[in-house]
Amino acid sequence: MEAMRRTVLGILAALFVVTATACTITTEDPGYVAPPPLPPLEQLEQAALVDAAEFRAGQDVLSFITEDRNIVCSLTSAKGEHLNLPYELNGFTDSANDKLATVPVAHCQLAAYPKPAAVDIKDDCAGTGLGYLGGTALLTPDKATYGECRSGVTQIEATYGPKGGKSGPLSELPVLADGANLERNGLRCSAYNRGVACGNVSAGVAFFVARDHYEAISKAAETAAPAPSKAPKTP
Repeated sequence: MEAMRRTVLGILAALFVVTATACTITTEDPGYVAPPPLPPLEQLEQAALVDAAEFRAGQDVLSFITEDRNIVCSLTSAKGEHLNLPYELNGFTDSANDKLATVPVAHCQLAAYPKPAAVDIKDDCAGTGLGYLGGTALLTPDKATYGECRSGVTQIEATYGPKGGKSGPLSELPVLADGANLERNGLRCSAYNRGVACGNVSAGVAFFVARDHYEAISKAAETAAPAPSKAPKTP
């Protein structure tokens, strides 16, 4: 009987030791400061690539929307100014444009966005100098631009902006998770830091877009628009 008692006590002691040693206690460090987000080109170079299969939206196009439904992007192709975007009408497949070279591009639209800085206005809008608005960003293999000439809202602003209908083709696009990275034809896009970065890492060009600021980046001559002091502007 005494031997059995010693055996039971031994088993209980062993269980106590295992439980005690397996237990860990974590406490928050009040002095901890999270590291700043990586610069866009470093994010695109270092972030792990995700399987592109679930983001295919038509022939040879990858499209996604951000979790906050503020940005929609496509890794796609262009013929001149004609972009192959699956969620809006375009002239990409028009036979009249077949003579134009097909170029890989990344294109993003925003529902809420900053106003373009004067230095980044690249078009005189048919000589009028009016109607150059923010809310879009375009990356080609060697250049990144922000804004365009237009008279209306972006497609995603029409869907998820203040007067948006919250339905239509954009509402069916998959979400690119924060930190995830997609690649097509040498161009990459990553959702992070409350926005989206797209770039050509090997050429050192990229853009970053978010609700309150944007950047157009070149390793040769980096330029960035400062964050606006007021709320983002929409037309």
